[in-house]
Amino acid sequence: MSHVHHPSVPARGHDGSVAEVFLIFLRLGLTSFGGPVAHLAYFREAFVERRRWLSEKAYADLVALCQFLPGPASSQVGMALGLQRAGWGGMCAAWFAFTLPSVLLLVAFAYGVATLGDFSDAGWIHGLKAAAVGVVAHAVLGMAKTLTPDAPRASIAAGAMITVVLVPQPFVQVGAIAVAGLVGLLWLRPETPQPRDEDAFTVKVSKKVSAGALILFGALLVGLPLLVASAGSAAWHGAAQLVDLFYRAGSLVFGGGHVVLPLLEAEMVGPGLVDSEVFLAGYGAAQAVPGPLFTFAGYLGASTIEGPGGAAGALIAVGAIFLPAALLVIGALPFWEALRGAPLARRALTGVNAGVVGILAAALYDPVFTAGVLDVGLVALAVAVACFVALNSWKVPAWAVVIGAGFLGWIVL
Repeated sequence: MSHVHHPSVPARGHDGSVAEVFLIFLRLGLTSFGGPVAHLAYFREAFVERRRWLSEKAYADLVALCQFLPGPASSQVGMALGLQRAGWGGMCAAWFAFTLPSVLLLVAFAYGVATLGDFSDAGWIHGLKAAAVGVVAHAVLGMAKTLTPDAPRASIAAGAMITVVLVPQPFVQVGAIAVAGLVGLLWLRPETPQPRDEDAFTVKVSKKVSAGALILFGALLVGLPLLVASAGSAAWHGAAQLVDLFYRAGSLVFGGGHVVLPLLEAEMVGPGLVDSEVFLAGYGAAQAVPGPLFTFAGYLGASTIEGPGGAAGALIAVGAIFLPAALLVIGALPFWEALRGAPLARRALTGVNAGVVGILAAALYDPVFTAGVLDVGLVALAVAVACFVALNSWKVPAWAVVIGAGFLGWIVL
């Protein structure tokens, strides 16, 4: 089947409702398995291909920005999409709906409601991981057609992919994007000017609000440790400690959920806030639920020995770890929007977008392909290929592909 490109027109202002955003992201929160890169692929299928809320280039620009910011990149992309579609309510709805399913599952697991034991080798889990391979491969192919159509940009993407595969460190990813932007600035020809509304990602956030969000982000990062130190043995010391711990984790981690897990282990297990066995059990459960891996904070907050614990601890931990992501998105988007319109910035962003394709291709190999296929076997490869064909050729929605792959994995894996 030949690939037909349908030009995407981004939403003007707030063209959607909060309820619309909530329902779409709730479905994504229930079906988006496979980690941060897979989430970005699900978002692309839902909002670029299926609903055409924004263009391929606008989406790649947004992904590039969120890759530069610390915190959960996929959740930040979701927040920005909700903000563009339905304003502040849309931003909150996108985050809440995408996050809620995995928070509920992990808190339930912390309470001991889930009695399945170690289900990481269950066939349906392997089927879901194989589906993520097909979804990410479909996204990489689609983005490559638009963002790396010539030899220079394909070379930038290949260089970024090779670098990240050989040196799989979070800061290497950020460095690869920065180098791709520099190469684009120095090497790529200026893009043919296009009407701004063809590929702009615009949000109605004033620069005063944006600056206020950045100031609040820094003030909390500096002030929370001082607040904890001043609490002493006060009754609210445990709650303040949780807020500080999880806010710092959300503020200082590049590379998404897989990177925050070892950091949280050092912060929670070392001081004795959570037993090692409890942490490892939750670690396994976090890999098996949909949605952002940062929701592991809910499990830890509910399981903590000191402080509120339970549902209150979960709410505190989840709110604290995602708050920096929201503040940074609000703080960065208006300035990014102004910057990306400059001719030199467009040349750099052309290189950055090619670099993003390379980084997604690297993640397609590791961890998506290695965990979804190499660790399982040829049957998982067959499931992954079937998912890719269903998405790419038959245009089956991603949520239906995921459900089908889970059922198929339950039968054959």
